[in-house]
Amino acid sequence: MIMTPKPLICVPILKKDREDVLKVATEAIKLGADLVELRIDALLDNDPQSVTHLMEEINHPIIATNRMREEGGYFMGSESERSGILVEAADYADYVDIELQTNEKLRSEVIRATKSAIISFHDFERTPPRNELLEIVRRERELGAIAKFSVMPQNRQDTLNVLEVVNQNDNTIGIAMGELGRYTRVVAPLLGSPLTYASLDGGSAPGQLDLNDTKEIIDTLMAGDY
Repeated sequence: MIMTPKPLICVPILKKDREDVLKVATEAIKLGADLVELRIDALLDNDPQSVTHLMEEINHPIIATNRMREEGGYFMGSESERSGILVEAADYADYVDIELQTNEKLRSEVIRATKSAIISFHDFERTPPRNELLEIVRRERELGAIAKFSVMPQNRQDTLNVLEVVNQNDNTIGIAMGELGRYTRVVAPLLGSPLTYASLDGGSAPGQLDLNDTKEIIDTLMAGDY
């Protein structure tokens, strides 16, 4: 019997102030989060030196993300500024998340700088057809260590398509957002997704589950208690 590796659980941190970031990070680490995702785009002070100092203070495995506005982020500067901050942060991060649709030159600079790149795609309106999702993942896997797509399902079939794409591809994070897709956040790891996201206080994306619930459900399912 082939055992599915236990997925990592990551808590995203979307806070404006350093003190609030550290408070959430401390709580997430205490509750057993394997990683935290620092959403640099949410910070009021996103000067590279301030960001890297904050990452040192967190002192826990980190995904550095500076999400573009077109994919649900808050960064107000230019694309070169946005990617430049990620290049600076890369030395302090275990993973860097960079969007597939980022300018090719800027994206390449970020990928070269990081230990392990998560290439991501987000659609908050719909779920592309399965063949489109497969093509997105194929392109992402060519560029980085982990492919990620997060989409909004309109029906149950959309959520099943997400899980099917995850099942067909190694090192792929697939998420169906919202209440309809909530279950995919704990089922996708059973199909090989290396990482899932969970919240402490309401979540950074629609349908995100609480950290304790996520851990408990995944542990139960992976133990075969179903």
